[in-house]
Amino acid sequence: MGPLKIYWYGLSYLLGIGLGWLYLRRYVAVHKPGWSPGSVDDLVFFVALGAVFGGRLGYVIFYDLTGYVSDPLLIFAVWKGGMSFHGGMIGAGVAMWYFSARFKCSLLSVSDFAVPAVPIGLGLGRLANFVNQELWGTASELPWAVVFSVPQAEFVPRHPSQIYEALVEGLVLFGILAFLVRRPLVTGKITGAFLGLYGLFRFLVEFVREPDGHLGYIIADWLTMGQILSLPMVLVGVTLWFLSKSGESAEPQFNSNKNFK
Repeated sequence: MGPLKIYWYGLSYLLGIGLGWLYLRRYVAVHKPGWSPGSVDDLVFFVALGAVFGGRLGYVIFYDLTGYVSDPLLIFAVWKGGMSFHGGMIGAGVAMWYFSARFKCSLLSVSDFAVPAVPIGLGLGRLANFVNQELWGTASELPWAVVFSVPQAEFVPRHPSQIYEALVEGLVLFGILAFLVRRPLVTGKITGAFLGLYGLFRFLVEFVREPDGHLGYIIADWLTMGQILSLPMVLVGVTLWFLSKSGESAEPQFNSNKNFK
């Protein structure tokens, strides 16, 4: 395609961040919670930075620590791929903690506001995986199975697990959270729903997703690294949901006139 090379990951990140920002801006304009447009801008900026740095560091630690220890400069070779959602989630959580500390408000009120926009980026990221022909599924004889044209996929029909994840982690999760944010829920329930549902969806799809070649199955020849990292999300999400009392407002409570200087 000439001298211009398209990095679908980069495009999906930019589009996901942009659409997530627009979604949160629209939510502020229509429902008027205790946020200013400037506060939304600040939050999206810091969460995006945290997610990118956390995603890269998470991949290094969770998926290929030995390889990066032997050649540390590979950490900076982001054009070769290698991002972890679970690492990105931790990085985004650190960014939200910093934001909440700066504004002296509840961390859960910040995460409740932010996480409904996350499935937008998740869905787009999985579509980028499909276009890049990576993270494919296990062999399948189903009529919608896909033959990926890369030697590592062995040219056999496989589950399009990237599409499965785009649907459940992107479209379905977005729809559920968009419904919940309009209910009178106590602070923490939206975050709990996000963590629990994403962890559950990811855990289930991993059964038809080929494990990383350099890792394989981690436990008992069936449990993958993605499933191991998703289980704590389910536990934390369920705990947050059931320990919260219903009937209170989950709307963030802080001075929306303040902005980062």
